[in-house]
Amino acid sequence: MDDVNSSTIVDAKSVFNEASEKQLVSRAQQGDQEAFYQLYQLHHKRVYALCFRILANVESAEDVCQEVFVQLWQKIGNFRGDSKFSTWLHSVATNVVLGHLRKNKNWLQRVFSIESQNSESIEPSSEMPDLPELDKHIMKLPEKARLVFVLFAVEGYRHEEIAGMLKMAVGTSKAQYHRARNLLRESISDE
Repeated sequence: MDDVNSSTIVDAKSVFNEASEKQLVSRAQQGDQEAFYQLYQLHHKRVYALCFRILANVESAEDVCQEVFVQLWQKIGNFRGDSKFSTWLHSVATNVVLGHLRKNKNWLQRVFSIESQNSESIEPSSEMPDLPELDKHIMKLPEKARLVFVLFAVEGYRHEEIAGMLKMAVGTSKAQYHRARNLLRESISDE
């Protein structure tokens, strides 16, 4: 996509509507890099937000977000249009993030396990994007509780879907969600 002339790119917000998105998808499926770049412009912030909320790390979120769009370029031909493109992309992004978590489980346990961190290491750094206040508290949650909370409360998945994605019982998903809510309440009230 480096050879795409940025002056020819139409402002993503001015072109966004469902019909335009379908045209962009169709063009991207035929290898049109400019159309793919426009799809990227339309969706990269939401994909990055999903990655960041689940991974709670700027560098990892950037890397995984980039991987999502690499996968998207490779798999866009598989999109059949049975659902909205954004829904399909969200599913691709979620699978890539969860795959990243599975591959890096030991690293994640060392870095993000709330039980093994001191309070200084979980404070937001100056490098983090300007996110709503709630995100600071979400990042402090233990890994499983954070994953379930983000997937259920932020991204709108049902507990049955989350259980399948994370290979856990539905009851465990619900318990982790309630745990996350309680921890968030405590964290917010302590401020």
